[in-house]
Order: sequence, then structure tokens, then C-alpha cells
Amino acid sequence: MKSSIGFVSLVLSTSWFLAACATPVPPVRTAVADVLKAWGQPTATYALQPAGQRLEYATGPFGRTTWMIDIDADGRVSQARQVLNEAEFMAMQQQGPLTRDGLLRRIGTPGERRGARFGGETWSWRYPTNDCLWFQVSLDAAGMTQGGAFGIDPVCDARDQARD
Repeated sequence: MKSSIGFVSLVLSTSWFLAACATPVPPVRTAVADVLKAWGQPTATYALQPAGQRLEYATGPFGRTTWMIDIDADGRVSQARQVLNEAEFMAMQQQGPLTRDGLLRRIGTPGERRGARFGGETWSWRYPTNDCLWFQVSLDAAGMTQGGAFGIDPVCDARDQARD
């Protein structure tokens, strides 16, 4: 009995250690200086209301993750999350139209930007999925979102065609 408890403890502590190494997320209340030391300079910084800032750590254009680390008015982490996921995309669409800046603040720098008809743009983000998909958002000429959609990532499509 005693050895099985030790084995379970070893498995649980090893699992926790591996999970911590795989996702080095800064804990809540970590000082911003410690985040910058561990993570380096962010790919972008956004102001948060009423006070604070959001640090973006995007891995694009071909990366599939963007971490947003929120820093409160005291200069400490209030939350950290990976925002490139289907749940975030769906919640964003249900919120309604966003400005270009609001979109950046929400899901970060896109992996790709393309001009569209009538002066708008289409922005695309790769994200972790078992399928070869990306998420795309259309912006009109005024910089307002016009909706989002999931589509086949053309980089993957090109690889598949090369194999045929």
C-alpha cells in the first residue's frame, strides 16, 4: 500500500512538472519585470481600461499560438491566456463588430494580411487544430470587422498538392 501511494505521488508530480515545462505561463501576481525577463519583449503592447496593459506574444506568421498577458495597474500579471482557439473566435464573433485596434487587442497580430475589394482587408490566423485550418476576419475600408470564418490554410493545401 505504501509503495503504491509513493508511485501515485511520483506520477502526479512528474505530470505537473511536465505540464509546467510545456506551458511556462506566468502565474497571477508575477511582476511585469519578471515576465519580460522570462518571455522577452512582446510582439505588441495594448492599453487596457481603466488601467494596465496587455502584452502580446505572437508566434506568427506560421506559428499557431498567441499569448496575451494582462498586466494590472500595479505592474503585476492579472491573467495569461493563449487566445488563438475556436472558443475565442466564436466568442469574438458573437460580440459583434470590432475596430481594427479592438481586434488586435483581442486576438493579436495576424499571421497574414491581404487587401480586399473596396479598400478592406482580410486577416488570417493559424491556430492549434488537428485539421489544417485558419481563422479569417474581413475588415471594411473603415477598419471595422465584417465577420469571421474558418477556412483551409493554403500553406497546407499547397503541401497536399505537392504530394499528389
